[in-house]
Amino acid sequence: MSSTKIHAILANLPLFKQMEPEEIDRIAQNTRELHTTRGEIVFQRGDPSHGFYVVVHGQLKLAFSSPQGVEKVVHLVGPGKTFGEAVMFMDMPYPVYAQALADSLLLHISRTAVFDGIERDPIFCRKMLAGLSSRLHSLIGDVEAYSLRSCTQRVIGYLLQHDCDNPDSCKNLHVNLPASKTVIASRLNISPETFSRVLHDLSSAGLINVKGKDVTILDMDKLRAYGQQ
Repeated sequence: MSSTKIHAILANLPLFKQMEPEEIDRIAQNTRELHTTRGEIVFQRGDPSHGFYVVVHGQLKLAFSSPQGVEKVVHLVGPGKTFGEAVMFMDMPYPVYAQALADSLLLHISRTAVFDGIERDPIFCRKMLAGLSSRLHSLIGDVEAYSLRSCTQRVIGYLLQHDCDNPDSCKNLHVNLPASKTVIASRLNISPETFSRVLHDLSSAGLINVKGKDVTILDMDKLRAYGQQ
């Protein structure tokens, strides 16, 4: 990939949008592309961090395994999203592993470029802090969901996070599950069998249609109300 194309990708990320072209050029010079195939491990738990990643296209999961070999998916990362920032700042090894769920293209931005950018541009620093704060807010939401919400409410919440931009013109909503049901179930902290049962119950209630990884929400208002029962 040319440096010009890397510059264009970085410039379109929310993190870098208000940066001057010269600053983006400096970051692009310390950015390398990484092509991964489905199933490939990007980094293992315990590996040192030398920067953070941007997903250009594809899908990855961040996960860890228990001593008994049970996998817990912490996060699913898709195009335009970043991961690895917090560990980079903490100067600690990765607490999870990252694995490609599809053939993916990543950009790895070196820690040196990030730290130089923070020193040069306070806006960049604020945006990085905002991104980390958003991630923390998401983790708190996860803890709340696991502690206070039923399995059905977790699945409904996951489906509704794909809500359309204009609800008035979007009665039905088509959702393509970005990963296997096993992976999504782990992300929601429920078993795959429970995830499939909830989808079946919602389908039987006339709220959704399910065909493989394709889910159609037939009535978002009714699905929302069902999740509040």
